[in-house]
Amino acid sequence: MSKQHTNVGVVTGAVFVATFMSAIEGTIVSTAMPTIVGDLHGVALMNWVFSIFLLTNALATPIYGKLADTVGRKSVFLAGLIIFIVGSTLSGLSHSMETLIAWRALQGIGAGAIMPVSFTILADIYPVEQRARVMGLNGSAWGIAAVVAPLLGGFIVDQLSWHWIFFINIPIGIITVLLIWAFLDDNFERKPFTMDWGGSLWLSVGLLALMLTFQLLGNGQLSLTWVVVGLVVTVLAFWLFLRQEKRTADPLIPLTLFKNRTFVIQNLIAALVSGFLMGFEVYLPTWTQGLLGLMASQAGFAITPSSLMWIVGSFIAGRLMLNHTPYQIVNISLSFILVGGLLMAFVPMTTPFWCFFVIAAICGTGFGITITTTTVTVQSQVPVEDVGVATSFNTLSRTLGQTVMISVFGIIMNLAMARGVATHKGTSLAMMNQLINPQTAKGLPSNLLPTLHGILYQGLHVIFIAAVILIVISFMVNFLDRKGTQRLTGKRG
Repeated sequence: MSKQHTNVGVVTGAVFVATFMSAIEGTIVSTAMPTIVGDLHGVALMNWVFSIFLLTNALATPIYGKLADTVGRKSVFLAGLIIFIVGSTLSGLSHSMETLIAWRALQGIGAGAIMPVSFTILADIYPVEQRARVMGLNGSAWGIAAVVAPLLGGFIVDQLSWHWIFFINIPIGIITVLLIWAFLDDNFERKPFTMDWGGSLWLSVGLLALMLTFQLLGNGQLSLTWVVVGLVVTVLAFWLFLRQEKRTADPLIPLTLFKNRTFVIQNLIAALVSGFLMGFEVYLPTWTQGLLGLMASQAGFAITPSSLMWIVGSFIAGRLMLNHTPYQIVNISLSFILVGGLLMAFVPMTTPFWCFFVIAAICGTGFGITITTTTVTVQSQVPVEDVGVATSFNTLSRTLGQTVMISVFGIIMNLAMARGVATHKGTSLAMMNQLINPQTAKGLPSNLLPTLHGILYQGLHVIFIAAVILIVISFMVNFLDRKGTQRLTGKRG
């Protein structure tokens, strides 16, 4: 892609806005969900408002990656944005939970283009020496969204209506579309290709079965029989996908990419660290609410330092890439996360709130270095014509890591609480649900609070130990590539 006629500053800003718009979607909907449920009367379907967005997002990601490498980054990015805007508009117009879920699916399909293709565009317009810093700034949109979304969502619901949490995407999205259309030079040589519909079908079936199985398993909604059925369908679909990719002339994901050890290892590390990230982001606020009794708005700020230090970590990654190999850099970043994870796993129940700011800062630094390094490394390991596919696969790896591990963490917590209440007479799971919400915790018998706190603490303790194991596995995986990578600077940017 030509950089001569692209306004790099404007395009970077537009990409950031698009990323922020996609990132804020999950949290701002969470804030408005009680109001939405009260209006549409669909509490039983509430989780699907979130799940369907994640599912369709993941299914669309690899397809967009292939299209970005064949049709062009600009047209694919604009198409994703337009689909996202249409999905947002229709979601805002919904008058039942079923229609809201349907339009959230469309919204997720659009969002599936934003993250991977934005990183691909940044890879096109920035050399590798600057790319880590810019990707870190773009990735900070997720951290900023985590802080802004609850405040913005609360304001919109209180002053306007829940419909406007979707309508607000319309003017922002249209402005972003116009900026990308006007200032991104799409000097892209389109390649003749035949869409790999067979590969797309089997990959979508496999991903859908895998993610759906783990999401429902995490919610305790599946029997062992259905788990086995889901996993069998997943394995069969992925086998058919691999068979299709070997036979087709223009595969959706070229299998030659997986012959590159560094490519495979960096994506696997990204998936493992993303799994740890979900435990950190979900259960650290659970600790501060359930054990320290802080309100949700206060508890959410426990992870704010990680968002800020994520940006710092990305800058550090950019500097380290000048003189170190990805293997060395990832070892450094994983060390930060390991320290933060061990602290979370072993600090006592009475740990004061400020300590979690320190833990979050340590983890955030590690997240920023790891995710930035793995993304840039993956892009540098493939031919220029496969950068879009490689970037989308990296995004997909992270999504799968998050989906699988949030379900595993949910199972761990459910088992720990069930075991805890079974061994302490007078307690129940209903009481544990009350405890996690400071508002309802006030109604619990005061004599049982120490016992309930102990049960919750033990559950969180096991979750954070499981998260630490993910980082230990990441070290082991990275060790396999100790001789396989060179410094990224000076390579194709």
